[in-house]
Amino acid sequence: MMDTNLITGRDIIVVGQQPWDIEIGSNNKNLAIEFSKNNRVLYVNSALDTITLLRNKHDPKVVKRLAVINKKQDGLIAIADNLWTYYPDQTIRSINWIKSNFVFNYFNRINNRRFAVSIAKAVKRLDFKNFILFNDSDIFRSFYLKDFLKPAVSVYYSRDYLLTVDYWKAHAPILEPLLIAKSDVCTANSTYLADYCSKYNKKSYYVGQGCDLSLFNSADGFDIPDDIKLINRPVIGYVGALQSLRLDIQLLAHIATKRPEWSIVLVGPEDEMFKASILHDIDNIHFLGSKDALLLPAYINSFDVCINPQLVNQVTIGNYPRKIDEYLAMGKPVVATSTRAMEIFNDYTYLGKDKEEYITLIQKALDEDSPELQSARKAFAASHTWENNAKEIYKAINTFK
Repeated sequence: MMDTNLITGRDIIVVGQQPWDIEIGSNNKNLAIEFSKNNRVLYVNSALDTITLLRNKHDPKVVKRLAVINKKQDGLIAIADNLWTYYPDQTIRSINWIKSNFVFNYFNRINNRRFAVSIAKAVKRLDFKNFILFNDSDIFRSFYLKDFLKPAVSVYYSRDYLLTVDYWKAHAPILEPLLIAKSDVCTANSTYLADYCSKYNKKSYYVGQGCDLSLFNSADGFDIPDDIKLINRPVIGYVGALQSLRLDIQLLAHIATKRPEWSIVLVGPEDEMFKASILHDIDNIHFLGSKDALLLPAYINSFDVCINPQLVNQVTIGNYPRKIDEYLAMGKPVVATSTRAMEIFNDYTYLGKDKEEYITLIQKALDEDSPELQSARKAFAASHTWENNAKEIYKAINTFK
């Protein structure tokens, strides 16, 4: 019987915010790789804009794009079987400084047309037919691609609530709802974002999140890192960037001062507000700094309870917290801030709404941890694969006829 959750033998064009040569992880890249297992995929990098060219003309990435634009290098590169990345041979104007929505839209359409003309060259060379256009939240540069490229199906993918972010907040509150509405299908990696998309498009679906959890397989065991060995237990730990926009400094201070017998261990780079915070004056809070990604499982494995002390604001409320999967993949009890996006983890984590509830739940997590709960957490995290994520996207696409 044919798997209705699978799409095979199709051509898929992927556009988004992250270029293929980005150093950090990217949902879009992982999904493109997964799509290419059964389809031909063209991953399109954004066109080089004038401000980036002026400010970073000696950057190797810019030099590479200029070589393509100047016909000194082929912009179409085979990455693997069925997977190509494309560096457009066009530049676009930097227009986000324009305040008028009318004027911005006039020049944005020109940018989109230039972008589409370049993409069409790669489409012709690869002989893509009847293709699917998958747009990873590229609100401005890809706003008109459905109009210009005429895909068989256009898919908008939402994985962050962008409207309050400085770069987006001037024009995205107008353009993103319009882009969602004119897309054939919308997909989102959190229930919050799926609800947001459904306000503008009835064909909006929660598709989950893929993760590569191979690093976090605790079956092999990990040595306790040297900088944790002398820290008193229990250890309540967090791994990730320490950003004041996303994490609740006052909550961390409250936990540490109310329960001085607990050690709060924070692993990751700090922003300026964290560096200047009162947390550095509290004896049982330990800042261990940035660590190589390969070492993070050993730190998580050394925690008695993992936490995600997230602030609830427009930047964070819709985000899928990938670190929760990493914590659970190692069987660790997790206490996190209760949000709409966290509801899918309700049966496997402890979700707190305020400072006092955090303390109660951390104590509960310490008291009732067991091998059975650890196994259940690992199994749940293991279901969040890129393969399953892609299947949910395929299922959403297949609703469009």
